[in-house]
Amino acid sequence: MALAEFSLSTFAGVLLMAAGVAFLLIAAIGLVRLPDALQRMHSATKAGTLGTALVIVGAMLLGEVARPQTGLLSILFLLVTLPAAAQLLGRATYVTRTPLDGITDDPLASDEQFPAGTPPSNDR
Repeated sequence: MALAEFSLSTFAGVLLMAAGVAFLLIAAIGLVRLPDALQRMHSATKAGTLGTALVIVGAMLLGEVARPQTGLLSILFLLVTLPAAAQLLGRATYVTRTPLDGITDDPLASDEQFPAGTPPSNDR
């Protein structure tokens, strides 16, 4: 394939896919290198979502996706499910009292003494 055969959409597609792979590589390195569960979760969900979305958009520009609606629905699915999964992982980490690196104060500890539905009082 000669250099003159590359179109702008091909160049943009390759560039977006390369950027997506770079973000996915950063997410993978973060999973291995970061010290605690919340930081690993942040790395996997934020960089992973952006990286995967960029790869899908790049594939759509290159014409590798038969129907662009499929690619857009895949990106929408990622944007909806990964933040919800991150919320659940963060909550599970907090509830199980997993040790977190660098966190010494728990601002929610006083809220745990008064479960939901407890009427407010002046002695809080």
